[in-house]
Amino acid sequence: MKAPTPADPVTNPTPPASTDGTPPPAPATSPKDALSTQPAPTAGPADPVTAEDTTPDRTTSGDPAPADDPPAPAAGWRRSARRVATWTLTALAGLLVFLALVVPNQPSRFTPGQFARIPVEAVLALALFLVLPGRARRVAAVLTGAGLGLLTILKFLDMGFYTAFDRQFDPLIDWMLLDDGVNFLTDAVGRAGAIGAVAGAVLLAVGLPVLMTLAMLRLARTVVRHRRLTSRAGLAVGAAWVVCAVLGAQVVPDLPVASKSAGGLAYHRVLQVHEGILDREKFAAETAVDAFQDTPGSELLTALRGKDVIIAFVESYGRDAVEEPEFAQVGAVLDDGTRRLAAAGYGTRSAFLTSPTAGGGSWLAHATLLSGAWADNQQRYQSLLATDRLTLNGAFRRAGWRTVTVMPGLTDPWPEADFFDNDRLYGAKDLGYRGPRFSFAPMPDQYTLAAFQQRERSDPEHAPVMAEIPLISSHSPWTPLPRLLGWNELGDGSVFRPMAKAGPSKDEVYRDPARVRTQYRLSIEYSVSTLISYVETYGDDDLVLIFLGDHQPAPVVTGEGASRDVPISIVARDRAVLDRISGWKWQDGLRPGAQAPVWRMNDFRDRFLTTFGR
Repeated sequence: MKAPTPADPVTNPTPPASTDGTPPPAPATSPKDALSTQPAPTAGPADPVTAEDTTPDRTTSGDPAPADDPPAPAAGWRRSARRVATWTLTALAGLLVFLALVVPNQPSRFTPGQFARIPVEAVLALALFLVLPGRARRVAAVLTGAGLGLLTILKFLDMGFYTAFDRQFDPLIDWMLLDDGVNFLTDAVGRAGAIGAVAGAVLLAVGLPVLMTLAMLRLARTVVRHRRLTSRAGLAVGAAWVVCAVLGAQVVPDLPVASKSAGGLAYHRVLQVHEGILDREKFAAETAVDAFQDTPGSELLTALRGKDVIIAFVESYGRDAVEEPEFAQVGAVLDDGTRRLAAAGYGTRSAFLTSPTAGGGSWLAHATLLSGAWADNQQRYQSLLATDRLTLNGAFRRAGWRTVTVMPGLTDPWPEADFFDNDRLYGAKDLGYRGPRFSFAPMPDQYTLAAFQQRERSDPEHAPVMAEIPLISSHSPWTPLPRLLGWNELGDGSVFRPMAKAGPSKDEVYRDPARVRTQYRLSIEYSVSTLISYVETYGDDDLVLIFLGDHQPAPVVTGEGASRDVPISIVARDRAVLDRISGWKWQDGLRPGAQAPVWRMNDFRDRFLTTFGR
């Protein structure tokens, strides 16, 4: 037999049988032969295929197989970062919704205890997301998110209105005030600042509902993804709310832990809109009744024949100005004025009227006093202008007086003038002023009165005149302020130019509330001193001056919840005029005391016409 060569395949011949009859040993096999001789797997149910099943662990030689794509540290870090980002966004969404539910709508209520509360609305939203199916759940998330965003905007508007007017925003009618608000901002902070504020407000109005909706959608998905955990958490929080509600638990006084403030606010605003709609008919019925509408001129104001009557509104001159110890110097000015006028032969009487507004909205007070109708909002004011109700201006005109309105702050057309029934309207451009502005006020009060005197009362033979004059040097921001000068020094007002550059800036004043109140006090002192000086300089036996505040200043001066009362005084040299009002029980002097009578401002017209008529 030929010996095998290296090129020949190696075989394993069958060994011969043993001589003792035992079977021969099994031939040795290589790993390759063993693999090739394994029985084929039988068909059966397939097992689930996993990632481990599809990843080769070893080669046929038994060596470890190199991984195709080993998990890199960077990939693991990215997964962890995504997980952290996901939970962070979810936590921020929950925080946003929580803050929107518990944040107050009044600046004075921003306290730590306000945020240590359990909002029942959150518990109800959680339950809603758990029970609703997919599409309905998404719709509910969108609606609740958008609604909560709008409610939050309403809270921000409330904060602004409480700060400026000491009242909440009325969603039905206060939109009419937006244009006036922009004009005020322009005067207070400049055109650029006003544009920035408006842009920010628009961005907030659009962005907040969208952001709140996205937050609700995210929370709804999280609730469903972790249904067991969120169900247990919801039950625990709901039980805690019920326990706190039953026990009346409070972290701070008058602030229950079991909160339902968001739902309550939304409910009351719906009622407010409904009441506003009904109020249109109510106010129309009120204004339709006018006891003096058909009174002939011969029977009106007979006890004032031949008198010049001035009704001067002093901007922001409120009850606090004459009663708060911090403003004691105003009282001193009034007391000194009483003595000086008495020395000149004048008598004075004073009381209080309750204004329909506070912090702003002067036109509401003017219309209320002159028409005898309670115009405490813009809807009522607009409705009043559409009537033919008799105003005090119209009554004087019907009785034979020349009637004028002097409005130093009027720089645009004023269609309301027809309602007040004047012979002449003087705006800022009609008064010949060439001096500087004093923040909101285009001219000082002293110049306004001097211009009126020159145009209407300088002729000794002039016809009796009735004038309505709003004085606005005491309008916020109360800096810079003019000083009282000699009446023959005023000229065209250029003399005031150095004063407009003196004093603190608005930014300096409004950084310190105490300084704001000081500037307010100084402005009231200036305005009432100017009126007293006017009477001393230009008064005579036929002058009757009625001066009053239009409203209290903003809460930055008075604090929230202050009285809406304003002082009112009558000054006359003719004793018969004061004798006529003896039945009013008004107090002597220019400063009304704590026990002085208080009337609603709309009552003044009828009492005045009754007292001085036939």
